[in-house]
Amino acid sequence: MHFVSCFIIHGSNQEPYHFLIMPATAPRPTWTFLTNHTHLLVVLNREADARIRDLADEVGITQRAVQRILAELVADGILTIRKEGRRNAYRIRRSARLRHPLENKHTIGEILTLLG
Repeated sequence: MHFVSCFIIHGSNQEPYHFLIMPATAPRPTWTFLTNHTHLLVVLNREADARIRDLADEVGITQRAVQRILAELVADGILTIRKEGRRNAYRIRRSARLRHPLENKHTIGEILTLLG
């Protein structure tokens, strides 16, 4: 068990100080630097024929959210979907530029290469 917080509890003038040591808790962060769109692209970059259920599990979002994000990426020309038998295969347009003005000097491919 790890302990990180130490609080001093003041006693009266003649009493010694008492220390209360609290165990460290690792609350799950509520935000990340990358969006779920990027998370999906990272997974698809590794496994182009991943199922929606598997994408949802790996990214930690619902299947409905995966479907919405995939539709947005297709609509923006970042992703194409090809049917291969009963499964879909996704192709990422790595040359697509990032959208924000602070980032648009870079491509999606650069991000995916960096994140491996």
